[in-house]
Order: sequence, then structure tokens, then C-alpha cells
Amino acid sequence: QVQLVESRGGSVESGGSLELSCVVSGFGRSMYAIAWFRQAPGEEREWVATSDRYGNIKYADFVKGQFTISRDTAKNTLVLQMHSLKPEDTGMYYCAAGLVVPQDYWGQGTQVTVSS
Repeated sequence: QVQLVESRGGSVESGGSLELSCVVSGFGRSMYAIAWFRQAPGEEREWVATSDRYGNIKYADFVKGQFTISRDTAKNTLVLQMHSLKPEDTGMYYCAAGLVVPQDYWGQGTQVTVSS
């Protein structure tokens, strides 16, 4: 059974930084893709960044160097580092994974709140 567990989010002031992690289990030795999504209050969920099954990383255009993801294959962990946070970065952040498309399995989500 595949499980994704995000670390606890938090509250920071505008301009601050926050790091989230996602630990994945259940894929065994299969290669898989993993991604971060987020959903602001009242908005649709949007893609943030992906590490594909080969470890290649892609970011959504809005990231613009503000966020960085890193993958520890040995620990089955994907880390999302967020800097220069703005109030509009507030929302639920979700980790997702899949053998090819990282949307088959989802974590429970973790709240990030950025105050002005």
C-alpha cells in the first residue's frame, strides 16, 4: 500500500522560509514520480514541482526560483524548500506520487500560512 506523509507545515511572516518534506512508502523497488501541489483557499489545486521517475526536476512557471525541491532516493523523501514567502503562498500543500504521473497517490496535505 502506497502512503505519502507530509511533514507539518507552519506559519511564517512574509519574506520568511519554510521547508516541507514528504516520505513515501509502498512502491518497493519501483521507480516513481513524485510532486508537490498546493491549493489556496477558494482556489483550485495547482502543481508546484515534480521529480520524475528518473529524478529529473521541473517547476511550475510561478515558482521562479522561490521554491526548490530535492529528492533523497535512499530515504524515499522529497523536500520542498520555500523562500521569500508571500501571503499568496498560503494554502494546503500536498505531496503526490505515481509510477509515471505523480497523481495516483496523495498525502493528507499540510497547511502553510504566510502572514503579511
